[in-house]
Amino acid sequence: MNRPIAVIDSGIGGLTVLYELNRQLPKERFIYLGDTLRCPYGSKSEEEVRHFTWEMVNYLLTYDIKMLVVACNTATAIVLDELKEQLPIPVIGVIEPGARAAIKSTETERVAIIGTENTISSQAYDHALLTINPSIQTLGVACPLFVPLIESGDLRSDEAYAVVEESLAPILNDSTIDTLILGCTHYPMLQPLIETVLNNHITVLSSALETGAEVSASLAFYELLNADMEGEEQIPMILTTGHLSVLKRIKDELFHFNNSQVYRVSL
Repeated sequence: MNRPIAVIDSGIGGLTVLYELNRQLPKERFIYLGDTLRCPYGSKSEEEVRHFTWEMVNYLLTYDIKMLVVACNTATAIVLDELKEQLPIPVIGVIEPGARAAIKSTETERVAIIGTENTISSQAYDHALLTINPSIQTLGVACPLFVPLIESGDLRSDEAYAVVEESLAPILNDSTIDTLILGCTHYPMLQPLIETVLNNHITVLSSALETGAEVSASLAFYELLNADMEGEEQIPMILTTGHLSVLKRIKDELFHFNNSQVYRVSL
């Protein structure tokens, strides 16, 4: 079953998920599509997010994909159920895996979630957490300035530090919180800065690791694992709707996808 697995995101953030998937499943073929031209999704209307997501999905269906991974929290919150209902292939989101990781981590049962405006207002993480453990208390904080920083490649400057510090003020002011979910797949690129601002007093979680484990389990369950497991490791194909320069730099410097070619596509 050497058909590819598709990974979609609103921009470059989903590379955090692609990296983990490729690490855990090096024999599988992956196609990544980041809609960097129309990023960020977090401040767009639900109808726009739905329309853009389906455009990416319909494009990738032409590659005869065997599974879809929605590596965008905003799209997961808004469109995941619809995708699961209408597509003839397994669809995996990033919210439930992230919620499970937080449940395992927290001791105080106080969990903060940072994400885009759409993800936080949807309360998708809150619902996922409370479904598992009704005793969990949550604090959701929208961080709309994070994605533009990351998409520009600004991950370490004094300006970036100031933006992160100001955005996380509600979490810094609550001493009971012991776990933070990065509710946007862009945010792990700022994780070192986030942990510095939080002074390592809070466990910071990305859903990428748990999503990789869920994809692996789902492939086995649906008998979709690559049959040629003795073959060579696969090189992910990376597609974008926007400019290539930042994506090329980020994929090489942060994720070491040095052999992956990046192509621009139109939807």
